[in-house]
Amino acid sequence: MKPVPRSEEKVVKANGIYLCHQTFGLETDPAVVLVMGMGAQMVGWDEEFCEELARQRLFVVRFDNRDSGKSTRFDRAGLPDVMAAMIRAWLRKPVEAPYLLSDMARDVTGLMDALGIERAHLVGASMGGTIAQTLAIEQPQRVRTLTSIMSTTGDPALPSPGYAVLSTVFKPAPRELAGYTEHYVATWKQLRGSTSPEDEARDRARAALNHARGLCPDGGARQLVAILASGSRREALKAVTAPTLVIHGDTDPLVPLAGGVDTAKSIPGAELMVLEGMGHTLPVRHWPRIVEAIAALSMRG
Repeated sequence: MKPVPRSEEKVVKANGIYLCHQTFGLETDPAVVLVMGMGAQMVGWDEEFCEELARQRLFVVRFDNRDSGKSTRFDRAGLPDVMAAMIRAWLRKPVEAPYLLSDMARDVTGLMDALGIERAHLVGASMGGTIAQTLAIEQPQRVRTLTSIMSTTGDPALPSPGYAVLSTVFKPAPRELAGYTEHYVATWKQLRGSTSPEDEARDRARAALNHARGLCPDGGARQLVAILASGSRREALKAVTAPTLVIHGDTDPLVPLAGGVDTAKSIPGAELMVLEGMGHTLPVRHWPRIVEAIAALSMRG
């Protein structure tokens, strides 16, 4: 199989901060920007997944969100009181945050500007889906298509994750490699919601890569507070005109399937793809279907 062109990791200034990114494929092909989830680095989009997308004649961009990986960190903002923020959000009271999803959406368009991309196909996973949705709402002229994966509208009335998965996600990760690796393996075992030998075999290498690129544990907390402070998008999503695909797993323990169903119902004409046995992850066995669906959607935009 012919190798896919790729860039080295590069850092560019975007929306007043610095974002680390990497590209796969040919710049002359339509651009797909991959937006990763809370506390995760751009390498959460596996290289092979990016290469398969690029083979669909798409120019693939993955990047570290603010407060993750090698992008700008907001350490001066300190560690937020996540529990207090969650309670205020549950009570539908205002939540203070150092930045909002709107700021993170502007990071995406800032990166697009730096790369000379006028319009892009957006693919967001988990928090990345909320960022992509926000961008489609606030800057529709920059969005060719929208793919929202294992995400939600943010409506507080939707089902919440169980205590077991929340306690796992919020458990502080050790800083040293061995401890971090065991924490990573245990966390993703919980998030998968079912067994996935192909992914479990990759977990230790994935953990080592994250650790080598640099951990930012407080960044995930600030990102979560940004989600809570940004509120529900359900009503605003009714105005989204970009062709939209919503992908969700039927065993997702962190963002229950109802979040994906609500997203698809809220966006006019959106297609819902429910993947059997998929939790809050992108299982290797589902990559062909996901890549095929994103490529097919790109033909409509």
